[in-house]
Order: sequence, then structure tokens, then C-alpha cells
Amino acid sequence: MELQISTIENRIYEIRGRKVMLDFDLAEMYEVETRVLNQSVKRNMKRFPPDFMFQLTESEWASISSQFVMTSHIKRPKSSVPYVFTEQGIAMLSGLLNSDVAIGVNIIIMRAFVAIREYILSHASESVEIAQLRERVLMLEQATGNNTEAISTLYTAIDKLLKSPPRPQLDKDRILIGYKRVDKQ
Repeated sequence: MELQISTIENRIYEIRGRKVMLDFDLAEMYEVETRVLNQSVKRNMKRFPPDFMFQLTESEWASISSQFVMTSHIKRPKSSVPYVFTEQGIAMLSGLLNSDVAIGVNIIIMRAFVAIREYILSHASESVEIAQLRERVLMLEQATGNNTEAISTLYTAIDKLLKSPPRPQLDKDRILIGYKRVDKQ
């Protein structure tokens, strides 16, 4: 199975305020059965505190499973709800599943979590701006009773956000570090 970071990012969910992956998705990526993955975890429960792994509640599972278009790949008893693993739990899994496939998959999964974290950090200010913009548009719409002006304001603000910020200029007097090319004479 050729995995891409984007494929993994699509299998990362936010549950209880944490970014997690489902046991059956991990098992599929590691090319093991879900029960084998869960048995390995249960034999090593000391390695998986609640902030590394937890089991979904019935309502959480119902909410998530309703998002799947096809659930035929989920081969689990109806009475069983999946376990989910945080980034730390997945890192801990790498010590249990020591095949070449598992090692390669873990590297890609860790990169996916890092990519998500970097995206969130780099877009934090835009999220605040969008929230403020949403409030301004709603206030404007309520004040005027007409949404034409509010939509115009919204489009202007979105255009501003989409324009990439200018790259900072390097100071010409700054001393560059690293290797310097020395020409032989």
C-alpha cells in the first residue's frame, strides 16, 4: 500500500479535543488485522495511558461512523467500539509493531501530524481574523437588514486573506552563517 501524507491526514479525526486515528485505519495501514493490533495493545496496556489511547463511547462511534460512505471495510462486531490513538499512542505503537511496513507507516504518520500542526500554527492568525470578520458581517447584516453590503465586505476581506503576505527582506548588513565558498587563486 503506497501511503501519502494527504491520505493519512484524511484519517485523522478530532475527538475530545485531540487529533486521533482509529484502530482499524491504523491496522489497515500497518497491514495487520484490527484484532491483532488491539491484542498487542492490550498485552502492553502500561504503555498506553488515557492521553495516548482511549475507547470511543457509543455516541462518539455513531457520530463518526455516520461520516463513512462505505462501512464494509470496518469488520468489527456491532457491540464493539474502536480504540483511538493520539500521536503519542501511535509513536508507542511503533515499538510494538516492529515490521518494516509498520516502521515506514509510522514515519509517514508522524509527518502527517507535524504537517497538520504546522498548518494550524501558520493559520492561527487567519482563524482569528475570519472569526472577527464573521462577527462584523453578522452585525452589518443585522444593522442594515440587507446582506448585499455584508457579502461585499466578506468578499473584500476574503481577497485580503488570500493574498500571500510579503516575504520579509533580509537585512543586507546581516552576517550570513554556513559554509562560504573560497575561490582558489
